[in-house]
Amino acid sequence: MEATQTSQKTVDQVWAKRPLIISGPCSAETEEQVIETATQLAKTGKIDALRAGIWKPRTRPGSFEGIGTKGLAWLQQARKITGLPLAVEVATAKQVEDALHFDIDILWIGARTTVNPFSVQEVADALRGVKLPVLIKNPINPDLELWIGAAERVAKAGVEKIGLIHRGFSSYGNTEYRNAPMWHLAIEMKRRNPGMMMICDPSHISGRRDILQAVAQKSLDLDYDGLMIESHIDPDNAWSDAKQQVTPAKLVELLDGLLWRREMVEEAAPVLDKLREQINHIDDELMQLLSQRMKIADNIGQFKKDNNITILQTNRWNEILEKAFKKGEKLGLTKEFIVKYFDAVHMESINHQNNIMNS
Repeated sequence: MEATQTSQKTVDQVWAKRPLIISGPCSAETEEQVIETATQLAKTGKIDALRAGIWKPRTRPGSFEGIGTKGLAWLQQARKITGLPLAVEVATAKQVEDALHFDIDILWIGARTTVNPFSVQEVADALRGVKLPVLIKNPINPDLELWIGAAERVAKAGVEKIGLIHRGFSSYGNTEYRNAPMWHLAIEMKRRNPGMMMICDPSHISGRRDILQAVAQKSLDLDYDGLMIESHIDPDNAWSDAKQQVTPAKLVELLDGLLWRREMVEEAAPVLDKLREQINHIDDELMQLLSQRMKIADNIGQFKKDNNITILQTNRWNEILEKAFKKGEKLGLTKEFIVKYFDAVHMESINHQNNIMNS
C-alpha cells in the first residue's frame, strides 16, 4: 500500500478508533531504522499510527536531541510504504511549520512543553486554522491545572480534535517507575473532560520493559482509549530511552497479552447498582464519623489553647500510625493507603485546632 499523504477520512477513522494504538521508535535515528521499524510494525497489523521523535528535548546538553527536520522526510517515506498515519511531537512554532510542510497527520505536545504556558501558547498559535488532531501529554510535574490549561489553549486556537496522553509525573523519591503514574490525577483529568480521548504512554511511565505490560493493563482497566508504546528494531542499541523500548515482535506479545475490558453491559447494571448503593451508605457513615472526629478535635484544640499546649504532639501521632498499620494489615488495607488516609485526617484535625487556637 502506498500513500504519500493520508486522507482526511483516514485520519478521522484512526482518531475515532478504540483502542487507538500508536507505536514507533523513541527517536528517528537513520532512514533505514525508521523504514525497517515502520515496515515491521505495519506487518503486525496491530498499530493504527506510527510515531517517532524528531526533536528530543533532553534534560542535559550533550544527549542525543533528535535528528531534526530531515527525519520528517524519512517518516514520509515510511508512510508511503506502509500507509500508516504519522504522529510527531512538536514544541515550537517552527517545528509545527516543519511538521505541516511534511504532511504529518497527528501532532502531540510533550510533557516538557505542557509545563510552560508560553510554549503551549506558541504551539497553539501556530496551529490556528489547522485541522489535524492534537494530543497533549501531562506536564512533567503533577499539576493538573497546567494540563487543563494546555488543552484550553489548543482548543481556543480552533483545534477540534484534542486528546490527552498520560505519561506519568516526575516525583521526588519515586523508585519503581521512571515517571510515577499518579493514576488519581489522570482519573481526575478524565472526570473533568469526559468526552476527551485519553491514551496511556506506558513506555515513559515504566522506563523499563519488564513492567510495561502491567502499566498498560492498569490503564486499560481504567477505561483509557488506547496506548502509545515505543518500539525499535534494536532497542538495546537505541540512541535514546533504550530500556523502555520493545521490538515489533515483543510489542505483538505485549498487546496480545493484554485483557481488553468491555464497556458496561445492560445485564450488569442492576448488580453494580446494588453494590454501589452499599458503598454510598458506607460513605455517608464515614462522613458522619469524620465529622464527629473533627468535633472532638475542636474540643482538643480549645483545651490546648486554654492550657498553652502546642497543636502537634509527635509521639501521639506516631502512636496513632503504628496502631493503624497493625490494624489495617489485618483488615486488608495497604500501608500506603493508611499513610495517605491518616495524613489527610491528621491535617484536617490540625486545621480545625489551628482555627480554634487563633480564634
